[in-house]
Amino acid sequence: MALVALSGYAISAGARNLFIVSWAAFAAMALAAPFGARARTEHAEGLVWGYGLASGAMVTSAAVFLVPQAIGHHPQFGGFGIAFGILAGFGAHTVGHRFAHMDFPMDRTVTELSAHAISAGAIIGIVYGNIDIGPGLGLAIVSHKGPAGYAAARRLSSRGESIYPLLLPAAGLGIAAVISSVVPLPETGPFRGIVFGFASGVFLHVAMDFLPRCEIGSEIHDLLSVEDEHAHAVLDRLRVHATLSTVLGGAAVFGAWLVLG
Repeated sequence: MALVALSGYAISAGARNLFIVSWAAFAAMALAAPFGARARTEHAEGLVWGYGLASGAMVTSAAVFLVPQAIGHHPQFGGFGIAFGILAGFGAHTVGHRFAHMDFPMDRTVTELSAHAISAGAIIGIVYGNIDIGPGLGLAIVSHKGPAGYAAARRLSSRGESIYPLLLPAAGLGIAAVISSVVPLPETGPFRGIVFGFASGVFLHVAMDFLPRCEIGSEIHDLLSVEDEHAHAVLDRLRVHATLSTVLGGAAVFGAWLVLG
């Protein structure tokens, strides 16, 4: 209901692109979750392609649409912002693992996804509220919501838990984005360089965090149904799929830019 109400405000304020991105994020996670809940067997190859395409698109979009904005406002402050964003993303990810050992009123998976969605949404809202940019950047950034929702629903379902709480992180990005879009940034170059650089760094970290890692002990390895002695051969094959998917994700953004730019 909050997302619906804020969507009305976004339309009335002329934030059409932000409206599209917010609902795309919601639809991607909300529609993928039931498929994850119904899955009786997990196909590692499908998850590799989902994460690979999304992460490739995210890396490319952040590098093309955000990094030049940051450097254009101020080369040095923009560079510092990118560095701080990457380091902050890593720090938040590392600290987030500590939540796995704490008690929360809702499932830890939902808690982590909600925190991620709200923080990403806040940054997306500030970006869209202060520069005139099409929906392509936001759609590429939220493209990981589909495979993330599928994987989260699969984990919840395997424990006999409801997947309906995933509607919270699904809507959280749009809610935070619309609210933060009303925050105006000062026109000074160094300040905007830091802000847009920070946004670039955070999204680059998120994109790299979703790169499919086909290693022993990884999430992909846990999905394999083969014995350990055969896992190396399967992982070698999946590494090829991981490479192809990330390249195609980036190429899709490049192709869209050529056509629409």
